[in-house]
Amino acid sequence: MRNRFDSQLETLNNMMIEMGSMCEEIISLTAKALQSGDIALAQRIPKLENNIDHMERDIETLCLRVLLQQQPVAKDLRQVSAALKMITDMERIGDQASDIAECIKYVMDKSEEDCKYINLMAEAVIKMVTDSIDAYVRKDVQIAHSAILYDNIVDDYFLKVKKTIIGLIENKHSDGEYLLDLLMIAKYFERIGDHAVNVAEWVEFSVTGKHKGENK
Repeated sequence: MRNRFDSQLETLNNMMIEMGSMCEEIISLTAKALQSGDIALAQRIPKLENNIDHMERDIETLCLRVLLQQQPVAKDLRQVSAALKMITDMERIGDQASDIAECIKYVMDKSEEDCKYINLMAEAVIKMVTDSIDAYVRKDVQIAHSAILYDNIVDDYFLKVKKTIIGLIENKHSDGEYLLDLLMIAKYFERIGDHAVNVAEWVEFSVTGKHKGENK
């Protein structure tokens, strides 16, 4: 019975790693499409999002099967319950990337200066997502904590994006919809950072048994 259980946990771990890789890929692709204004690249993102959605359902099914059949306790239970929490945030990362892809066609003629901080946000968010997934793979609380702290950098860039847009408004920028799309793109990246934080916090829980929310 234990051998079967261990096999299921290994399958879960591999599926989580695969879903994490999908999240890293979709964010990187989104950032490249935004920086290059490549619509064809952006059109590949919905398919990746769909794959992430399917993976979420498959992992959820496996987790529920493990809970019902094996009734895990202690660290094993934490691993399964943390995975159930993490896949929700990972799925939302795919959703937000798809939302950004929808906006790209409206900012194709963007000024590099207008998007400077958004591009830096994208790079920071990619690092957060990569680190949070790496923390899960390695079961490394230090990497998870680093990903959580990096959210401050993303938030700082978001504030700079808002100040840039306010400056453009004050200078009578002629295209209000363009500015709104820039703000929405930045907000989506900021939300992806929040989801990466959630993933990292659940990694900490799976390793230590303690979750940040318990202290609130």
